[in-house]
Amino acid sequence: MPNEQDAGARAAATTPQRPGFTPTYAWYVVGVLMFAYIVSFIDRLILGLLVQPIKADLGVSDTQIGLLAGVGFALFYTVMGVPLARLADSRNRKWLIIAGITMWSAMTAASAFATSFTGLLIARIGVGVGEASLTPAATSMIVDYFARDRVARALGVYAMGIYLGAGVALLAGSVVVQAVTGNGPVTIAGLGTFNAWQLAFLLAALPGALVVAMMLTVREPQRTEHSGAVAASQGEAAPPLREVLAFIGRNRRLLGAHCFGYGALGTAVTAYLVWAPEMLRRAYGIPIAQAALIYGGLLVTLGTFGPYLGGWWAQRSAASGHADAELRVSVIATALVTPLLATAPLMPSITLATIALAPVVLLLAVPQGLAPTVLQLIAPNRLRGQLLSAFMLVAVLAAYLVGPTAVPLLAKGVFGSDQELDRALALLCGLLVPLGSVSLAYARRPYRELMIAGGRAGGLRPARPPATIASSGTRR
Repeated sequence: MPNEQDAGARAAATTPQRPGFTPTYAWYVVGVLMFAYIVSFIDRLILGLLVQPIKADLGVSDTQIGLLAGVGFALFYTVMGVPLARLADSRNRKWLIIAGITMWSAMTAASAFATSFTGLLIARIGVGVGEASLTPAATSMIVDYFARDRVARALGVYAMGIYLGAGVALLAGSVVVQAVTGNGPVTIAGLGTFNAWQLAFLLAALPGALVVAMMLTVREPQRTEHSGAVAASQGEAAPPLREVLAFIGRNRRLLGAHCFGYGALGTAVTAYLVWAPEMLRRAYGIPIAQAALIYGGLLVTLGTFGPYLGGWWAQRSAASGHADAELRVSVIATALVTPLLATAPLMPSITLATIALAPVVLLLAVPQGLAPTVLQLIAPNRLRGQLLSAFMLVAVLAAYLVGPTAVPLLAKGVFGSDQELDRALALLCGLLVPLGSVSLAYARRPYRELMIAGGRAGGLRPARPPATIASSGTRR
């Protein structure tokens, strides 16, 4: 059970939001940042719906598509996250996010003008650089709007943007594909003539302007520690890199296991986000638009609910006395989803596959808001963005390197055909996620000790007090 806290710390921990902001406004900011996250995932994942027309027009292979969705995006997304996170830890986070939104929207539009694999790769790199500004700055801002015991829930709501964005990309993308497919090239005055997949990129770029307008209504919060104490002033230089490395060294067991565990889970999520619609199309002989509607519908409903469920579940677990609540919930969710990952893609009909994929989508989504929550709760204010960017550099980069490219490579190399995406998904995810679950279980003890002891690693306060809230087809 958590140690006793002084009265001031108890009062700070049970206040729903930081002083100076109403609960309504704090949740409004979370909503705006979640919308930005949604739009970022639309721009990130629209590529997965356009596999066949891009292959036909540009003459690229499945492996090159995997590189566009994986390395081409993630390498610069994660590497650029490090210097951008240093800016997020010392400069105005609101304007950093606005600059990033502007860049990734412009580069999504630039994808429509690509006439070669290299041109499209450069545009995807630009999308990755722009999106690298969002999550380190957004999660740091959210923590400064809420008291500690509400952070998991607030970040869970923000993480819902992953699945809303992915689902909207598939649902809206399927409508676009149906609307423009077969109608031939479209000419836009002043811009030129575009094929269907190019037009889809142009349309995906448009919501960025709305996100920028909404971000202009957001106020930069005062930087605070979890105890409620005011942190460094805005504009003060970020702490030296050696301070970040020293913090990582002191907590290497926890951070190493956290990074591998959530990285393995993220690899499975990324593999499904990129390849699930195409897998359904190839395995069951259905149109890509129908596959996108099926998987997009699951993402928008169950996937969107998953991160909120994870935050609520962790908050309830903490209220019951589990100091390691975030990791405990993650371990349970990953253990439950493991057998389903190995069987869901292999169902004999599209109806059974849809039913089996439903709990997969839900349970994979549960830990999505908990990975950054753990990092935000153990880090001092001026290390939050950099610690999260370090996690992204290792775990997220690995997820995007392995997930999108390993699936087609396994299909061809192990099972002998590009058509075997279903078996490749089952093999990859059925092996990785249980390994991730074991790693997260290994991280529980140091995390629990850190949360209970408080102050012995980076000035962390003691653990939080109890919270008060609460169609069918035949397979090939």
